[in-house]
Amino acid sequence: MQPASPDDRHSLAALRARWGPQHRWWVLLTVMIGNMAALMAATTINVAVPAISRQFALGQQDAQWLATTFMGAMTVSMLTTPWLLQRLGYRRCYLVMLGLLGTGGLVGGLAPNLGLVLAMRMVEGLAGGVLQTIPGVIIMHAFAKNEQGRAMGLFGFGTVLAPALGPSVGGLLVDGFGWRAIFFFVLPFCVAAALLARRCLPHVAPGGVAVNPRARPPDAWSLLMLTALLAALLNGLVSLQRGHTAWGGAQLALAAALVVGFVARQRRVATPLMQLSLYGHPVFRRAAVVAVIYGAGLFGSTYLLPVFMLVALGLPASTVGTVLLPAGLALACTIPLAGRLADRAPLYRTLTIGLLVMTASFGVMTGVGSATALGWLTLWAVLGRIGLGCVIPSLSLSAMRVLDLPRIAAGASTMNFLRQLGGAVGVNGVGILLESRLQTHAADIHLAGRAGTLRAFHEVFVVMALLTGAAALAAWQMRPAAAGRPPPTDPPPASPA
Repeated sequence: MQPASPDDRHSLAALRARWGPQHRWWVLLTVMIGNMAALMAATTINVAVPAISRQFALGQQDAQWLATTFMGAMTVSMLTTPWLLQRLGYRRCYLVMLGLLGTGGLVGGLAPNLGLVLAMRMVEGLAGGVLQTIPGVIIMHAFAKNEQGRAMGLFGFGTVLAPALGPSVGGLLVDGFGWRAIFFFVLPFCVAAALLARRCLPHVAPGGVAVNPRARPPDAWSLLMLTALLAALLNGLVSLQRGHTAWGGAQLALAAALVVGFVARQRRVATPLMQLSLYGHPVFRRAAVVAVIYGAGLFGSTYLLPVFMLVALGLPASTVGTVLLPAGLALACTIPLAGRLADRAPLYRTLTIGLLVMTASFGVMTGVGSATALGWLTLWAVLGRIGLGCVIPSLSLSAMRVLDLPRIAAGASTMNFLRQLGGAVGVNGVGILLESRLQTHAADIHLAGRAGTLRAFHEVFVVMALLTGAAALAAWQMRPAAAGRPPPTDPPPASPA
């Protein structure tokens, strides 16, 4: 009798026989740990920037590349996930990406110069984009429709836990061992996820079909155009934020031209990087709009709120941390509950409510001033995170449930890409708008000092409220009646494939 090949031992049938009906939950745990490793790599670097800047004598503009390199690489790689899964299968793809992330952490921590540090940040970003996209694909295939919200909620809990704890632990590591410890921090997560992936993940492509090593790669020119587009967009926004209006405007114009060229190419190539046919479904199209605005609101507010308390209210950093801690705990508790609610209530309703709560939290911030009690400020921060917790499980599910199974991987990668793109624009956009309003009010003799600073921040909060309010309107239009046709009935999922 022939011994079983490694692929046979990791077939879906073999894994289900070995692990029993709980296999899908072990798969969820595996991808959650890998996703946490990617998020740790993304968020902990912020606390090490001053130390790295001193080590390599960097200016602010050079230090910005530590975050921009990672973010750009991660955003691009998200759209390659469907092809990688088709060519490598879940098990090999996940192990390769964990290997890349671990290599980036190990070599980056040992790097003797800035060039190698930035190269390893790019490697980490490429791996992180794929690691963050795979879980959504697995949840849609592995769990029945009445379990998907619960699974997404539990996964979301890990997703917010990593960026909540990462900077705090990272700060301790930097103080105790230096900035290189930040890069080594991801290694235990990579090892744990890899051990689980070797035992739990099947060697199949999405939908449970056989892996196709000859799968045609995405169009190379599309990938190059997207990379150039993101580089021009991010650099253009950074240039505008620093007051380089002409250079920043030129780069944004180039980015706009590349958008037109990218979309035109996706329509005529055989293997597009982004499947434009996904936008043919009205629910997915509106979910895409929500994803971009939500990403901008999420990342923009994460930057804006602590800066508001530090600069406009004059609170010490320790007090800011104390105010934001209950908000983080509220978010972690809300996501699993919202996930269970998503299994029972219409997704568009949960999504709309969450966005309206976020809108309200931005709105009430316009009334916060130096005399506002810390209790009220804490409550408004908690309110915003409760709204955010309602959005996280519902957005991806509502977009992907209207797609047929073969297109779920493409839908998940597109939604992650759009959310990340919105976040990149949101952070820089908030910075540009805030700087503009601060300069305007600094020149107004009637709004000198802190009064002008408060007015500037309040105006930015109004813009954030208008954005999330527009996203709530788009989310309400995602209901089946408004979309023109009901979503298709999902077949019973049979696997984590």
